[in-house]
Parts: sequence; structure tokens; C-alpha cells
Amino acid sequence: MPSGEYLRYVALGDSQTEGLGDGDDATGLRGWADRFAEHVAAVNPGLQYANLAVRGRVAGQVRAEQLGPALALEPDLATVVAGVNDLLRPRFDAAEVAGQVEEMFAALTATGARVVTLTFPDVGKIAPLARPVRPRVEELNTRIRAAAARHGVAVAETALHAVATDRRLWSTDRLHASPLGHARIAAAAAQAIDLPGSDGTWTDPLAPTAVPSGLRSAAAELRWAAGFLGPWLGRRLRGRSSGDGRTAKRPLLLPVGAVS
Repeated sequence: MPSGEYLRYVALGDSQTEGLGDGDDATGLRGWADRFAEHVAAVNPGLQYANLAVRGRVAGQVRAEQLGPALALEPDLATVVAGVNDLLRPRFDAAEVAGQVEEMFAALTATGARVVTLTFPDVGKIAPLARPVRPRVEELNTRIRAAAARHGVAVAETALHAVATDRRLWSTDRLHASPLGHARIAAAAAQAIDLPGSDGTWTDPLAPTAVPSGLRSAAAELRWAAGFLGPWLGRRLRGRSSGDGRTAKRPLLLPVGAVS
């Protein structure tokens, strides 16, 4: 299919693809996948778009719950982003997680769909308390790149650009992108498939800002740990997920401007 000519786009993934950090459950979530769909629809006004992502899902759940419905929608464009929730689990196997992602790559590309994925930025630069996770992120990115190369999947390399770890691109929970961050991710995905009108300006740094003092930074870390890390760990210990009882926000293909 010529670059930029798409009719049906389906997004698979977890909370980032669902759009957390960009809007809320009361007013509606937008997110990078919605924004990417808008980029694609600007070139293809008849584009139909479905978003099957559900917050809290690990890669195996994304594959088990979303791949079948995605294939049934017969997309010619799909995004697959999964693995962050796996990174944060005590038992993390990069090969197993990347294997789940690769199964989705293989199944979707076998139908002729153009598939796009992302690499993940260094979470230790976003939340210093998460620095021990850095080697996991690097290994998963390496494996995702290799799997993508085997299946002709386009990779939006957000991991390689310093702006991806600018705090202003992240919401207060530091786990989900802010509206500006979601906009940058969408632009990265558009460039990854050489969508007409896309370019590399999403990598441009933001204007410099004052660096907080060590004391203020430490206080911010404590507030983040109490407000977000603690509750997240609590759910893990209780075997619960933020996605319990939730379903996809946009399970059917609809015109991009339609309310799901």
C-alpha cells in the first residue's frame, strides 16, 4: 500500500494507548493513538479507527484479549504498544514479554497490515525512584527492535531522544504521558510510517526551565511515592489492576471524528 493510504486503523495496548494522562474518564480520554488517528485521517478523510487498549494490561493480556478482535476488524494500519506493565512486575522476563509482542507483530503483518510500535524512554530520568528498572527497559527495547525488524514493523524511537524524558511530557503520576507528551508520541508514530506532512520536529527540545533545588526535588519524590507509587504497589499486592472490569473505549471501527 502506498505510504499514507489507509482505511482502517486499530490500536492495541494498555493505558498509554487508551489515553491516560490526556483527558479523564469524565470528559473522555484522547491520547496518542487518537491523535495519531487524526494525523492519518488528515491524509485519508475516510479513515475508520478502533482502539482496543485497556489500562493495566500486560503484554500477554493484550495479545490474548485484543489480537483476535483486531484481526477481525481487518486493519490496514495497526499500532502495538505493550510491555510497560510487565516491566514493573517483580517477575519480569524480557524474552517472554517481547515474544508476546512479536506474536502480535507476526499475526498483523501477515494480513498485510502496516504495523507501528514504540520504544520506551528511560523511566529513571522521569521518576528517579524507578532507576532500578532501567536495565529492563533497555533489554525490552532491544528485543522489540529486533522483533520489529524481523516483521517489517515501523518503530517510533522515542527512547533515543532526550525530550522524551522531559517531565513536561509526563503527567503527575509519571507513568502516563501528558497531553503534550501524547502529542509528541503521535507525531513520532506519524513520522515512523513516513505519513505525508510528518517530520522530526517532535524530537525538538522544550524551552529550558529552572532546575528545582535538591530539597524541592526530594520533597517531590516523596509526594509522588505517597500519591502514586504506594497505591500502585498496593494494587499489585492485592492482585488487582486499574483495568479490572474495564473494556475497550472504542471497540468498533468508526470515523475518526465520531464519539465512541
